[in-house]
Amino acid sequence: MARNKFMSADQAVGLIGDGDTVALIGGGGGLMEATHTFRAISRRFLSTGFPRNLTVVHALGIGDKKSEGMNHFAHEGLVKRVIGGHWVWSPTMQAMARDNKIEAYVLPSGCVMQLYREIGGGRPGLFTHVGLGTFVDPRHQGGKMNQAAREDLVEVVQIGGRELLWYKSFPINVTIIRGSFADADGNVSLDQEAANVDVYAAALAAHNSGGIVIAQVRTAVELNSLPARSVRVPGAIVDAVVVDAEQRMSYDLPYDPTLSGERRAAASIPAAEPWSVRTLIARRAYQELREDSIINFGVGIGEGVAKLVAERGEGARYYQTIEHGTYGGALLVGMLFGFAQSPTAMIDAPSQFDFYAGGGLDTAFLGFGELDRFGNVNVSKLGGLTVGPGGFMDIAQNARKVVFCGTFDAKGAEMDAVDGSLVIKRHGAVRKLVSQVEQITYSGAQAMKLGHEATVITERAVFELRPEGLVLTEFAPGIDLQADILDRMGYAPLISPDLRRMDADLFRR
Repeated sequence: MARNKFMSADQAVGLIGDGDTVALIGGGGGLMEATHTFRAISRRFLSTGFPRNLTVVHALGIGDKKSEGMNHFAHEGLVKRVIGGHWVWSPTMQAMARDNKIEAYVLPSGCVMQLYREIGGGRPGLFTHVGLGTFVDPRHQGGKMNQAAREDLVEVVQIGGRELLWYKSFPINVTIIRGSFADADGNVSLDQEAANVDVYAAALAAHNSGGIVIAQVRTAVELNSLPARSVRVPGAIVDAVVVDAEQRMSYDLPYDPTLSGERRAAASIPAAEPWSVRTLIARRAYQELREDSIINFGVGIGEGVAKLVAERGEGARYYQTIEHGTYGGALLVGMLFGFAQSPTAMIDAPSQFDFYAGGGLDTAFLGFGELDRFGNVNVSKLGGLTVGPGGFMDIAQNARKVVFCGTFDAKGAEMDAVDGSLVIKRHGAVRKLVSQVEQITYSGAQAMKLGHEATVITERAVFELRPEGLVLTEFAPGIDLQADILDRMGYAPLISPDLRRMDADLFRR
């Protein structure tokens, strides 16, 4: 019997019922986002009032920080609960969480992706060490981000004498995925996409929960025209296919074969970044690199290290990875974080997170929002606003070494570099080195228990996490140790007997 699963976006979203749990795919900036279908859901709700009371689950951040992505779901009545790994791409959903208009939960991105796989396999949930000692540990907050969130999604268990977290399975009624090509039977190829992310795992979770899978693609192709190895999601588990001829790789990029790995870009060395506080921190963090190490760069100042590697033509010296499942290439930054030009390999993101969780990373360069005396780091809830860690927690907790990169304070700070010294013209109004973080995204105690290393690099001070606590090891030339560092921290740090000045060359333009 001939099948034809093609339908309009409006027809496809009509399959979503009230109270359904809907899994979404995407990676911020439009990466792997089914934007056309998301818009249809918003349009249907605003015109009919349906569907209502959805539970929306997403592993990575989805949106443009304005109106796309998760912002299409940020309508009172459309969504009752959100379980998200990263929220910063949707300020409207963040506001709904802050105001208790939805039940807001945050779970680590890797754990969400791996949980899809467990749901699809009919297992009771994900059992893992990832998240122990952090805000997703139920002895802290259990991932609950507001007062409206009351259900326990995570439990502490003992298996074989080992303490683990149990992320509980739940049925997925609908998964919305995206690909490049599909035929009438529903076979989906990702050949012209910039990442695989968690497409297959999320689709499997919905199908084996008795739910439906909606696939959005750019191009419809004839039956039997797709090579078998190009099909990443088989038609057997796809129920509806929506074609969006205007689908882009990102919000701004129509299509670039060097980002999908189909073609390599001509080798080029980007121009050096001008001196700034951010480049200063990146230059100091760059000194922590080791030849042949497997590394990950997080969004923010950590991206600056990736830029330095590219500027110096040193990409071949390291194995660069992105949590979206990509290896190698020139990493893009900002709104295009998650994309890589001329990557060397692309795997599914749940498998990438397996690699991270098992300790495969040598070094990770990540940002920080708050840091306390115990070496705890907060990036997931700042000023009462739900941010979420994305892949931060999966990466930071398991990398053999983490280099946290960030400014010493925030909001209004003004600094300059003069003759190899740092000149502070105005201090920031927001203290980042605090007595106790608002929320624990990275547990210093857990890191020490695992025997991992952690270094914190700011523009004026460098700290190392040691069993006795956070220790000041370096400070910038030209500043007053007491007035510019110690008096501006929420606690008195330990000071290394070998305290030294940071390299003066970092402070030359």
